[in-house]
Amino acid sequence: MFLGTYTPKLDDKGRLTLPAKYRDALAGGLMVTKGQDHSLAVYPREEFTALARRAAAASRSNPEARAFVRALAAGADEQHPDAQGRITLSSDHRRYAGLTKECVVVGSVDFLEIWDAQAWYAYSDENEETYSQARSESLSEIL
Repeated sequence: MFLGTYTPKLDDKGRLTLPAKYRDALAGGLMVTKGQDHSLAVYPREEFTALARRAAAASRSNPEARAFVRALAAGADEQHPDAQGRITLSSDHRRYAGLTKECVVVGSVDFLEIWDAQAWYAYSDENEETYSQARSESLSEIL
């Protein structure tokens, strides 16, 4: 499982060092794609393959499903961390997520999210009270 919060820096070449505790799980390859809320999603290759197959099975007559499949596939970039655990984020991915030098990598159970630090802290501040008050019927399957 991918858990925790880390604050690596993006270097001038667009490289980001992944948290050491996840390098073994991602050593066989990973997929970086556009995530929700203008973050990037980093999946182990097998997990991404399963997600892509579920997405591809959705009805192509559904415009929302078509848009999701297109965005998921078009935004995907296969990476293999180098010896220092770094991956190179494309300029399109950096633009989409608004990444600057200061980044935050957060565990999201079955994948990692990469955020620009300011965007992450703003998101966290905005949603902290919602989390602490979580009693919604929409969360009934979780809570």
